Amino acid sequence: MAESWTASADARVWTFDLRKDVQFHNGKSFVAQDVLETFALHLGQHSSPVEPLLRDVSELKIVGSHQVQFTLHAPNADFPYLLSDYHLVVYPAGYVELAMQNGIGTGLYKVEEFLPGQTLRARRVSNHYKGEKAGFFEALHYVNETDPSARLNALLEGNAEVAGQIAPTHARQIATHKGVTLQNLAGNQHYSFAIGGHFNAQQADAVRRAVKYGLDRPAFVQSSLQGFGQVGWDTPIGPANPYFSDQSDLAPYDPERAKSLLKSAGIERLCLAVSPQSMRDFASVLETFGAQMAQIGLRVEIAQDPAAASLHFSAGRATEDWAMSTYLAKGGMWNHTAWQDRQADELLSKARSEMDALKRQGLYGELQRLVQRDGSLVVPAFANHLQATSNKIGTPKTIGAQYALDNARFAERWWRA
Repeated sequence: MAESWTASADARVWTFDLRKDVQFHNGKSFVAQDVLETFALHLGQHSSPVEPLLRDVSELKIVGSHQVQFTLHAPNADFPYLLSDYHLVVYPAGYVELAMQNGIGTGLYKVEEFLPGQTLRARRVSNHYKGEKAGFFEALHYVNETDPSARLNALLEGNAEVAGQIAPTHARQIATHKGVTLQNLAGNQHYSFAIGGHFNAQQADAVRRAVKYGLDRPAFVQSSLQGFGQVGWDTPIGPANPYFSDQSDLAPYDPERAKSLLKSAGIERLCLAVSPQSMRDFASVLETFGAQMAQIGLRVEIAQDPAAASLHFSAGRATEDWAMSTYLAKGGMWNHTAWQDRQADELLSKARSEMDALKRQGLYGELQRLVQRDGSLVVPAFANHLQATSNKIGTPKTIGAQYALDNARFAERWWRA
């Protein structure tokens, strides 16, 4: 809903010009006050998942009826990207709580029915500000089917026209099925194991290093993902990020060294926290990880309570700063081991403030090497987005791969063929 934006020379003051032709689904016209009240939900609120992204905002003020200005404590060359986070939905001022409860927004589709975790029905808004340029379906019906096999069957039997999060074991079956198209897209989506928890600092370091040396990463990608992915680099910064570095300090596969580290630390078992849903969705990942760890003498035991390690499946983020601030920076909502490192924090601050592209690349490269060496994450693989459509659905030539289903914009960009 921002038409344009400008930044001060030092990237500390950002001014956004807002659209003047936008209406909320309750008929209220969109103005700058709506942005102010929405961001009040997040600024300085530690319970907000995006509070770490907005922590550098020192002031947000209205400049005009359709203009807002953010002032930052420190420069951030990527600041507009952060405002695209999916948590930052703008609500109508004075109706924020009501809008949350009833799905009142400014999107192309208006909520008709919503049962959390089950289903959503929505209908195309007439006279939307995007006109006929987007939103080509008359209505939408989302069903949250948690069973991967059931998702596959719904698509193949014609009960669904789009299916997301296809299991790798089903992907080849879809690729050979008439009337269905598989989308296989590389991005920053990744599996990660956060190791810390019940270990002391010395033990956690030894186990992390042992796990890294004990991972046969190419075999991991082939076994757990059926080849639909690529080797992970033990950092949330992925191959689709502009400053992704292939100058790696990645630990080589060395099972004997891994065994030695475990023996010196006196560790024989790793208690891994996994949710019931992850047990179902990522069974092949867990099986492969457990088998490879057994080869170095580390017995992996599954638990549902907080433990010495945990498995996570993450979409990654569009910029390096965003990825690090989310997954490994102090206070990050998904920094599961509360990992902290002063040098990493300093590098991240310098990199986000640096306007020279070559210097930024160097800083982010150094940061990635530090995280690979000392960070609390083990990222064995980046997983491709696997999703499918019936041949009744048309799609653009280029499909986004930051999030599933065309960056979660398929309802805006796809159409009936």
